[in-house]
Amino acid sequence: MKKKIVFDFGGVLFRWQPARLLARVWPHRVPAPEQGGAVVAEFFQAYAGDWGAFDQGLIGEAEVVQRIATRTGWPAAEIQAVVDAVPDELAAVPETVALLQELQSAGHGLHYLSNMPEPFADHLERSFPLHQWFESGLFSGRVKQSKPGAAIFELAEQRFEARPEQLVFLDDHPANIDAARARGWTALLFSDAAEARAELQALGLA
Repeated sequence: MKKKIVFDFGGVLFRWQPARLLARVWPHRVPAPEQGGAVVAEFFQAYAGDWGAFDQGLIGEAEVVQRIATRTGWPAAEIQAVVDAVPDELAAVPETVALLQELQSAGHGLHYLSNMPEPFADHLERSFPLHQWFESGLFSGRVKQSKPGAAIFELAEQRFEARPEQLVFLDDHPANIDAARARGWTALLFSDAAEARAELQALGLA
């Protein structure tokens, strides 16, 4: 059976290191990335609070800024500075780009499934050749559903025209891996491109 390989974006194909981001933008609050854990947790709420609603397209940029400012007491201008810096943080990871190009050259169908607010989805589409790299994909901010909810995986199956057993998913969050496996997908917890390549090779896919 021919497989379709599905990539997460943040932390897989694109750099996403929130502690590094906050240390760069907020050195007065996060002097170094290794000291950023508590601030990251407060800001992003494990992507299940205000930022999760932004990811899911339920609120826009102005509202997420105001919500975080109200909840934390941090100045809205500082919150806005972090939001404005996210596109620069989302740099393509060269090793993962090389892996997806290898898979593409081998004839595998490639797709993406990303929790991504719509403004950043627009940025990625403008800045990178997503339509060359992938046959199709879903951004949470556009479909108003997000991982690890079952609904977005069901939408992905429809969009990718695939049965669960045809799908191989690479994601860096255990909860998303568990949700994919619950639907019958093959799911690999991503740490880096080299390990992902080895796991795909073990499946006969790389």
